[in-house]
Amino acid sequence: MGNRTINISMLDTHKGKVSNLVHQMAGELPDCQYIDLRLEVGEGQGAVAQDGMMKFSIRDYGISYSVRVIAGKNTLASGYFGQTFGTADVDNLSYYLEEGIKKAYRRARHNAACKDSRKKEWGILGSSLWSTELAKIKVCQDIIPATYTINPTEVPLEKLNGLVKDISAAVKSSDSRIKLNEIIAETSLSRNLFISSEGANIDQTTALTYGLCVVVAVGSTGINQSHYDCLGHQRGLEVLTEGVSEKYAQAKPFMDFALDLANDAALLSEARPCPSLDKEVVIITDPSYNALKVHEIIGHPSELDRALKMETAYAGRSWFLRNLDNNMLGKQVASPLVSAYSDPSLPGFGHYQYDDEGTPAKRVVHIDRGMFSGFMNSRQTAAILGSEPNAHYKATDASYVPLIRMSATNFAAGDSNPADITKEVDHGYYLVGHRIPSISESRENFRITARKIFEIRNGEIGEMFRDGGIIANTRDYLMNVDAVGNDLMIFPIFNCGKGQPMQTKKLSNGSPTMRSRAKLAGSAR
Repeated sequence: MGNRTINISMLDTHKGKVSNLVHQMAGELPDCQYIDLRLEVGEGQGAVAQDGMMKFSIRDYGISYSVRVIAGKNTLASGYFGQTFGTADVDNLSYYLEEGIKKAYRRARHNAACKDSRKKEWGILGSSLWSTELAKIKVCQDIIPATYTINPTEVPLEKLNGLVKDISAAVKSSDSRIKLNEIIAETSLSRNLFISSEGANIDQTTALTYGLCVVVAVGSTGINQSHYDCLGHQRGLEVLTEGVSEKYAQAKPFMDFALDLANDAALLSEARPCPSLDKEVVIITDPSYNALKVHEIIGHPSELDRALKMETAYAGRSWFLRNLDNNMLGKQVASPLVSAYSDPSLPGFGHYQYDDEGTPAKRVVHIDRGMFSGFMNSRQTAAILGSEPNAHYKATDASYVPLIRMSATNFAAGDSNPADITKEVDHGYYLVGHRIPSISESRENFRITARKIFEIRNGEIGEMFRDGGIIANTRDYLMNVDAVGNDLMIFPIFNCGKGQPMQTKKLSNGSPTMRSRAKLAGSAR
C-alpha cells in the first residue's frame, strides 16, 4: 500500500472529479431526476485514562460517501448507497463513486416500479404511496473552513494522553469517596463535500473537541453515586485546556470541570434520597436540567420524520401530530411564556451552515409564545406538508442515510431574574443538572432525573437530595410554566441516538431557568 494516507486535504484533488461525475451521470441515466453525493474525510485522535492510568489512545482517519438518486417513470422513488473506505481504496475512489451512483440508481428504479405497481394493485391503500418530491431550496456553492486555535490534526498524541492522565489522577486524589473515574478526550477535523445535480457544491470543514468525565463515589453509608457529564465545542484542543467562553456557551477548562463533577458525586453520596410526592409542587429547573428536558419533550417530537410515522418502529411518534387532520399546529401547547426553537447558527455541537442535502441553515420555531408552530424537516418531508425546508437533515457519517435531527434546540430566554424566580417560592424544589430521561413513545409524558435536588423554603435554597427528578404530563407541565429566566445557556449533547442502524449524533440543547409544577419522584434507597 506504500505511503498512501487519508487526510482532509485529499478532497482538493477529488472535488472537481466528483462534481463532473454527478452531473455527467445525471444526464446519462434514463429517468434519473436527481442525484446528490456526500463525500466525507475525517482525521482525529482520542485518549482515555482511568484512575490516573492510561487506558488507551488512538489516532485515526476515515473516508466515506453516500449517494441518493431519485428516478422512475410514472412514480418517482429514492435509492441510496453508501460505503466506507481505507487507504487501499483511495486510488480507485472515482471508480467506487461511479459504481455507487449506479447502485443507488438501480435501487431507485426498482423502488419506483414497486411503488407504481402497488398504487395500482392496492386500491385505496395504494393512495398512501406518493411520488418522491423534494421541496425547492436555494442551490448554493460555498466553502466553509473550520474554526480553531489549536489544529486538532497537529496535537501530539502524547499531549492528549498527558491531559487525560493528569485529570484522572487529580480526580482520583480529590476525595477518598471517589472510587472510580474515567476521563475521555477527543479532538478531530471532518471535511464534508456535498454535490448535487441541481448545481450545489458545498465544502464544509468542522473541528470538534470534547471531554467526557465519568465518576463513581461511595459514601460513608455505602451509597453509590455514578455521574457523567461532557463539555465540548466545534473548536480545537483549547476547548479542554482553556474552556469555552462565548455567548450562550460557557465551560471551565476540562480539569476544573471534572473536579466539579467529582465533588458533586462525593457530596451526593452522603445526601439523603429525594422524597416522592403524590401531589404536584412548585418546581424550578436550572438551564442544564432543561437542556435535557427540551431535547426530550420538544426536540424529538418536533422531528417531522417521527411525526409522519417514518420513525415509529425505531423511535416512536409525536403528540404534536397524530395525523394530518389531528395535530397541534397553530394550537396552544404551553404557557404564553414558553417559546422553543432549533437554530443551527448558534455555537456548539449543533452548529452548521448547510445540512446534508445542501439546504442553507435557518432557525425553525417550534413553540411561539405557547402556540405550536412547526417541525424540523427535510426537503422530502417539507414537500409532504407543503412547507419550506429548514435544514435539519443530517447523518453522523456520510455512509449513512440522513435523518431529521436536532441542531441547537432550545427553550427561549425570558425576562425574569433567576434569583427572583426562587425568592418568590414559599415551598418547592430546585433541580440542578440533568441525568436520566424516561419518555413515553409519543413524548406526551416524561420522567427526568436531576443530578441534585434542593428543597426551597421561604425563597431560600435548603437541603440537597440525591436520586430524584420529576414526573409530568408534557402539555400540563408546559402550560403551568409561570416564570422563565433570562439566563439562556447552551450545552453539548454527545450521545443522541436515532435510526436503524443507530446513528449517535452530537448536538446542542439549551434553556434558561424555568418554573412550573410537577410531581417529585425520588429513589427508594
